[in-house]
Amino acid sequence: MRHSPTKVIPWVVAVLLTGAVVATAPAEQRHGSPVAQVLGDRQLRLMAPAAPGGGWDQTAREMQSSLQDSVGRTEVYNVTGAGGTVGLSQFVRYRGDPAQLMVTGLIMVGAVKANDSPVSLDDTTPLIRLTTDAEVIAVPKDSPIRSLSDLTTRMRGDLRAVSIAGGSAGGAEHILAGMLAQAVGADPAQLSYVAHSGGGELLSTALSGRATVAISGVSELEPQITSGQMRALAVSSAQRAPTLPDVPTLHESGLDVELDNWRGVVAPKGISAEQERALEQALLEMTRSPKWRETLAEEGWGDATLGGPEFETFLRAEQDRVSDVLGKIGLG
Repeated sequence: MRHSPTKVIPWVVAVLLTGAVVATAPAEQRHGSPVAQVLGDRQLRLMAPAAPGGGWDQTAREMQSSLQDSVGRTEVYNVTGAGGTVGLSQFVRYRGDPAQLMVTGLIMVGAVKANDSPVSLDDTTPLIRLTTDAEVIAVPKDSPIRSLSDLTTRMRGDLRAVSIAGGSAGGAEHILAGMLAQAVGADPAQLSYVAHSGGGELLSTALSGRATVAISGVSELEPQITSGQMRALAVSSAQRAPTLPDVPTLHESGLDVELDNWRGVVAPKGISAEQERALEQALLEMTRSPKWRETLAEEGWGDATLGGPEFETFLRAEQDRVSDVLGKIGLG
């Protein structure tokens, strides 16, 4: 799910445009709907601001499938780099264009701060929060670390000696690593964090043992955990993950830490109120579709649907919360 490992500062970025995937639906199914009137003859384009295979990419492609009956011709494409901020910097250029959407989430909120990005989610139009995905803390099957207690003992003893493989600097995994360090009484600024920007490289690092422990989304490591290649120590959600029912939460393991990696969708700044309502309504209807409900169950994603002003309020609160945590890590 991630790209080539970089130590704490993945500011060297790359842009990857993958072969776009297009879906169509009969025109009569879309005729007269508000979103069809907004789009006209244009196809909807959906940016996944990360490499193929990760959570944003999975979300975009599942959205494409679930939207095709109502929206029609859609295109998904990838732009990778710096926790989504490379994609964000390109996306803001589509000001006023309702045919452009971008998947976003907690990772981007943190990456904007960590990368000191000149653009932020304030330069977009928030539409909807879609899902949550718990983070899982895991080690290779041959690791001497058998439990979360083993890990926290090591972290208390010498935090610098515990290398943690995760996503982009400032992203959900980095935030969780900082929260864990705080919870065990260590200095989060002393974290030895190995960042990955996208693709399958984090999995390679995790399986090879080049890091002490890996943190990633449950949906991304679950196949390796259920196959026995990796051993899960805990999940970050308030409740156990449905796809990993035998893995305890951090609360159950004695740490007062909870974090859900949420994902949502934004449009460009400058679209009209009518266009915003039509796009939001199409996405809300998508979340009620049988196809989307099936996706949630298959991927183990939590339904976190939240639209309109409520999502905007949530996003502002997340920006404040993440800024506080990253400040303690030394990235604020």
